[in-house]
Amino acid sequence: MKCPYCGTDQLRVVDTTHDSEDSIRRRRECKACGQRFSTFEKIVRATPMLIKGNGDREAFDRNKLIRGIQISCAKRPIPAAAITDLVDRIELHLQSTGKIEVSSRVVGDMVIDGLKEIDPIAYVRYAIVYLGLDSLGSVQEVLEGLLAESGPKKRVKKAAKKPVQAGSAPANHPDQVQPALQADVGGASPALTPEVPVTQADPEAKPDPSST
Repeated sequence: MKCPYCGTDQLRVVDTTHDSEDSIRRRRECKACGQRFSTFEKIVRATPMLIKGNGDREAFDRNKLIRGIQISCAKRPIPAAAITDLVDRIELHLQSTGKIEVSSRVVGDMVIDGLKEIDPIAYVRYAIVYLGLDSLGSVQEVLEGLLAESGPKKRVKKAAKKPVQAGSAPANHPDQVQPALQADVGGASPALTPEVPVTQADPEAKPDPSST
């Protein structure tokens, strides 16, 4: 290793730390120019080749897989970390198989299972392309299977109606409203609006002297 500043290989390690991703960070110092810089050491695991449906071999492309998942998750409330974690699990699984080649369906199936847990809309979008769903019937089957796995719908209990007693009409029934309407049309009751007698003057009557 050479110094990125002066190009000499006269270096010494000042500090070494380990991070959570199984990599080693080393702080180095150049003996010639005195500059310091950091280097990282990380284990490179071999990822097997993917065998496509037509028999072609293709190297596992992490960035290509992320872009495909992002298209399915477009305009959905899915954090970028969820997609990255899913791709990390897929890549780690491929590396842990210890095989040179694996079927590309292994990757597709893991993406389907992961999106089903992350977001159902993204799952359906990816399933339409990955499973080659070319009809509404096939898409409906996927939706019905997804709804069946999500659990039965909650039933809403309807309020029980009170039984109506024989001979009595319910509230606001026409039989109860009609008498009130008839009373209003027929006129007011004498008890409520009593008639006041009106006294008419007699033109031929003589005035009473005592009243003057």
